Amino acid sequence: MTLKEQLNDTMKVAMKAQDTLRLSAVRMVRSAIRNREIDSRTELDDQAVVEVISTMAKQRRESIRMYLEGGRPELAEKEESELAVLLEFMPAQLSPDEIATLVSQVILDLDAQGTKDMGRVMKSITPLTAGKADGKSVSETVRRLLA
Repeated sequence: MTLKEQLNDTMKVAMKAQDTLRLSAVRMVRSAIRNREIDSRTELDDQAVVEVISTMAKQRRESIRMYLEGGRPELAEKEESELAVLLEFMPAQLSPDEIATLVSQVILDLDAQGTKDMGRVMKSITPLTAGKADGKSVSETVRRLLA
């Protein structure tokens, strides 16, 4: 079953259960996917759908941070709920230890020396962690291990 089919099934279940938050979040994802398909004039595969969902999850994390800094915990709570729904459709996330192991292996493979090689390492590791880890945490791990 493709991710788009899973989203459709989840939307139907949310409608029947009258779960407005879940329904709203799934509709947002479906809308973003549809917009991306219209822009690219192609049908998105699961990997592209994961990229769309990953982008939306990143936006939610940023919104949560901004709402908490602005003293709006009720809005941050809503965003956290939407983020939880989005994460259900993402592949299993890598732990910090798994990210460090993966980064260490790429550094060894590329024979990277210092922070000047960070771009090469990031270029090699990004496809391996796409959808499975936040780019910011991967970047911080690369920087830390190259230092």
